[in-house]
Amino acid sequence: MLITFKCHACADVMMLDNLAQHLLGIIGKRLGQRGVITPEELGPAIGKLEAAITLDKRERAEHDGHFHEGEDGHEHHEIPPGLAQRAYPFLDMLRAAQKENSDIVWGL
Repeated sequence: MLITFKCHACADVMMLDNLAQHLLGIIGKRLGQRGVITPEELGPAIGKLEAAITLDKRERAEHDGHFHEGEDGHEHHEIPPGLAQRAYPFLDMLRAAQKENSDIVWGL
């Protein structure tokens, strides 16, 4: 199912519900039928999401150090997109909403 986040400060952001649930969980919110992120919640939400992205990048870099591409006995496998890639549109929306002092809503 697609979840659409809306904000007066920028274009809508749509994502699958499992990603929306994950990102909202990082910032301390729950995915319900309807929800809102208020301007007062935006600063802490941005900080939590940026910290999670930094941690994910560090863990991925450590994994890349153990990557055996092209070695005998190791088959090619694709590395899935990281949190930074998947969260960027939502993080951009959080920043735009903070700049404009706007709510972010979903389920309306």
